[in-house]
Amino acid sequence: MNPKLLLLGLLYFVQGMPYGLQSSLLPIYLRTAGLSFTKISLTKALYFPWILKVLWAPFVDQFGSKKKWLLLSMSGLALTCLISATLSPETNFAPVALILLLMNFWASVQDIAVDGIAVQLLRSEEVGYGNTVQVVGYKLGSVLAGGGLLAVMDVVGWSFLFVFLSAIYCTVILYSWGSPELNMLSKICSNEQKTKISSLNPWRILQELLSVPGTLWTLIFVLVYKLGEQGATSMFPLFLLDNGMSATELGLWNGMVAMGFSIIGSSIGGILLSIYGLSKFLNHLLI
Repeated sequence: MNPKLLLLGLLYFVQGMPYGLQSSLLPIYLRTAGLSFTKISLTKALYFPWILKVLWAPFVDQFGSKKKWLLLSMSGLALTCLISATLSPETNFAPVALILLLMNFWASVQDIAVDGIAVQLLRSEEVGYGNTVQVVGYKLGSVLAGGGLLAVMDVVGWSFLFVFLSAIYCTVILYSWGSPELNMLSKICSNEQKTKISSLNPWRILQELLSVPGTLWTLIFVLVYKLGEQGATSMFPLFLLDNGMSATELGLWNGMVAMGFSIIGSSIGGILLSIYGLSKFLNHLLI
């Protein structure tokens, strides 16, 4: 396998784990522990760092190398997982929520760094395959931390789950540390002086983004779509749980099987995009 695609696949794999953990496993676990729908719905506020990502994205892009930001963010994720392993949501709901909020912050930093690495590594003819690796790797990580671990949650328990996730982060950190592709990018970036103080104003960047025609309506559309999608995907498993389906069954069908079909569709789309290109691909869909 192409070393660049293997590296990106691993990075997107670990990037998908926090999402799967909080979107699939956490609501079911909290419900089985007896927490109310109100408290479970409040956990959606833990995604707030992703909304604020625009504030620190310029600093990640402008200062230091993507490798340093990547290693820093994954180290933060490994540490937050270890701390979570020492807590219990039933008795330490507020501290667990705070740790998960911090986990989302580090995951958002990692997202910026990994996307930047992908842009720098991939050639134009590799973008389609890179997109496939991105989506499939992300969803596989989501499946592992969501449906996969949910299916064995009753056996392994909360603490082992987070120790396991921390071990995965540490393994990928070591792999990334010695990656020739990342070391090459770090040398290239160290020879380029590209910091511009004026470009580090997040509000100016946001204003420039919103000044592009159609941006505001696109943001509204995406926001409405994602809110509806998240509401359905979060509440439907809880409905099934309250009506007799076990957490293990939910982990298998709603987590692993459903996401498996999503991965197949994403893979086919990425392959077709690589073969035909974007314009021809869209034309084939419209015919």
